[in-house]
Amino acid sequence: MNISRFTDYSLRTLIYAALHQGETVTIKAVADKYQISKNHLMKVVQVLSNKDYLTATRGKNGGIRLSRDPAQINIGELVRLHEQDSTLVECFGTDNHCVISPACQLKGILAQAMECFFAHLDNFTLADLVNSNTDSELKQLLQISEPPKF
Repeated sequence: MNISRFTDYSLRTLIYAALHQGETVTIKAVADKYQISKNHLMKVVQVLSNKDYLTATRGKNGGIRLSRDPAQINIGELVRLHEQDSTLVECFGTDNHCVISPACQLKGILAQAMECFFAHLDNFTLADLVNSNTDSELKQLLQISEPPKF
């Protein structure tokens, strides 16, 4: 199964925001660090903001930050939100012209496989993706400097 670029960018944006521990970051910074389209990322941020994953602030000092604690952001829920209408094969879609659909068992088997995929993701939160084992390495890879400790 492939997840869409939209879902991929959503996950990456949330990871980046989580690594900044409540600080506001810009969409441009996220786009630059991941080398992805700022315009496409703006659409992603809008959806994440509308679904209360991110808080977005406009203006000169604006940016984005997590709306919830990383432990409250379920990966399965997020992926399901974006991928629920995924058409793995033609018979999943509304424009099904497959001649064997009335007798084929593939649709049911694939639907069960997709549900297992989502159920597995339900076991993880954003906190699992940015835990103490990966936090430093992710920050190094994304060139995120540690804030000064007082």
